[in-house]
Amino acid sequence: MSDIDLDHVAIATLDITDALAVTVGRLGGIVIHGGDGYGFRWVQARLGTATTGMTIELLVVWEPEVNDFLARFVDRHGTGVHHLTFKVPDLRATLARADELGLHPVGVNLDNPEWREAFLQPCEAHGTVVQLAQTEHEPGGMATVIERATSTGVAEGTPLWWPAPPARAEEAVTLTRIVVGSPDRGAATQFFAGLLGGAIDRDDTTATDLRWPGGGQIRIVDAPAAGVLHLEGEAAGDPRTVDLSGTTVTTDAL
Repeated sequence: MSDIDLDHVAIATLDITDALAVTVGRLGGIVIHGGDGYGFRWVQARLGTATTGMTIELLVVWEPEVNDFLARFVDRHGTGVHHLTFKVPDLRATLARADELGLHPVGVNLDNPEWREAFLQPCEAHGTVVQLAQTEHEPGGMATVIERATSTGVAEGTPLWWPAPPARAEEAVTLTRIVVGSPDRGAATQFFAGLLGGAIDRDDTTATDLRWPGGGQIRIVDAPAAGVLHLEGEAAGDPRTVDLSGTTVTTDAL
């Protein structure tokens, strides 16, 4: 399987308290990390284990005078999925591959050895922003991060700016996939499987499924316009549908 990993799906929100009430209180996510960025603040929650499920990152506008990219997004599009982040082992090599494919990354920053990044815009990334990032791996990986957050009840990050989340839902959801619509499923598949290293699990007349080592999955379906349609998960108990800051999360019973 590829060394590239689908790290998280980022969702812009106006109300972090309400977003955590859904992510933790209704979906059973474990808050694992958070902090300040340039023009935004963020909190990450894991919906699943270290090898199954996915991570959601909640974004809120903060100090837009420093960087107004998120403020502009919310003004134009409202809340909802903002980007997908893929961690790559060698960002320079990935950028070279993108150039070979005729893509035009923006916001390229290779100066910080702890976090190198670049972005592909929705017009070239099949309807959503794609962040490419190279960073040092967490010692012990996601299993250590989850265990630490679960045992201490405190997430990583400075500052701990977000409010204390509610108690986790007893029937915790494993976030299984991001469903992406595309008017050209073949081209979208080449993008996510080729440049971004997804392993194809299914490719038939109804959908194409891809997966990455950390548990992330994308399902591409035919649609008139490109972009993320909704998120899907599994949990014990009855199926449910919740709204997470304008993003629909549907859950089937295990």
